[in-house]
Amino acid sequence: MNKNDSERVASFLDENGLQETEEKSANIVIVNSCSIRQSAVDRIREKVKSLKKEKVTLIVTGCLLDKDKKEIEDLADFVLPLNDLPSWPLPFLEKKKNFDYFQIDPKRKGSSAYISIMTGCENFCAYCVVPYTKGKEISRPANEIIAEAERVVKDGYKEIWVLGQNVNSFAGGISFPDLLREINKIRGNFWIRFTSSHPKDFSDDLISAMKDCKKVTKYLNLPVQSGDNEILKKMNRPYTIEYFKELIRKTKESIPEITLSTDVIVGFPGEREKHFHNTVKLFNEIDFDMIYIGRYSPRFQTASYNMKETVTENEKRRREKIITEILKEKNLEKNKRYKGKKLKVLVSGVNRKGLLIGKTEDYKNVIFEGPKKLIGDFTKVEITNCSSWGLKGKISQK
Repeated sequence: MNKNDSERVASFLDENGLQETEEKSANIVIVNSCSIRQSAVDRIREKVKSLKKEKVTLIVTGCLLDKDKKEIEDLADFVLPLNDLPSWPLPFLEKKKNFDYFQIDPKRKGSSAYISIMTGCENFCAYCVVPYTKGKEISRPANEIIAEAERVVKDGYKEIWVLGQNVNSFAGGISFPDLLREINKIRGNFWIRFTSSHPKDFSDDLISAMKDCKKVTKYLNLPVQSGDNEILKKMNRPYTIEYFKELIRKTKESIPEITLSTDVIVGFPGEREKHFHNTVKLFNEIDFDMIYIGRYSPRFQTASYNMKETVTENEKRRREKIITEILKEKNLEKNKRYKGKKLKVLVSGVNRKGLLIGKTEDYKNVIFEGPKKLIGDFTKVEITNCSSWGLKGKISQK
């Protein structure tokens, strides 16, 4: 979502006569921020301080709480709302525009096309600032989204990421599963992915759409956040672990080849060892292909901000390590099954060693040797080796 927002900013400034350049030679620098975690805000603040030493016009935008804005306003020349981009009061803009933020066509980079279908969130999870930084849910009209998807396919993009704080609550004239079905009808050789989904809104119809739509990849991120019902209730996550496991069961039954990832927070206020044990139990029961682990940090304005912290940073790290080890062990066994297989890979770039990197349809990382001209396109790769965190291979000759 941050990348997509940055692409819109770049496009808007291009249209207004500015030229993109390297940071070291820029006279205008825009920092697109995210304040989901305190550590991110701390990095933004340090980045702004370092940039302020240079003679540049410094603009900060993005996802910021009012408290964070006040701290940064003294450091930056402008702190401006992202959704008001078309009417930013900047003296160097050559022409003023008055239209919706979503009408700006992003200046896309890379192999994937990000398409935001909505913004905002009204779930008010106890730890999350998004409802306070992004506001109420606003969905784009489905016809605009489909038209944008048609354009990016025509432009040669091989992967579309459908984005929203909670895509399942999309309300742009049709349901989210039907939106996937409409994008799936577009002619071309491309994949469709989406994020993020809330378990409370994850429907049987969405499972059916994922199963039936050939271009929708069989990969799902479904954030659980905790494996304990008591902690889920404190987090204001309106489902139980039993409900979550039933969702996974139904999804796997309908789509046996599905790969799964999830998000979890360790060290939420009040999370005792018995609560964490239930999270460990869940991850031993369900074979997730990736677990995105966040150590809890209090965020101003959220409900949990006023809750007493009961878990030390060292204990949070210990719990994070335990979950990481479970994932590492399970993933190594799962990834071994890919050895010798020939997989379709979307090449996204090169790593520091000059090797090509890409993703399989089920979102596995692949590294292999090959020409850079393959970046942004599909190629067949034979898997020769694996680790817990990815696959290695060689270009298949067949």
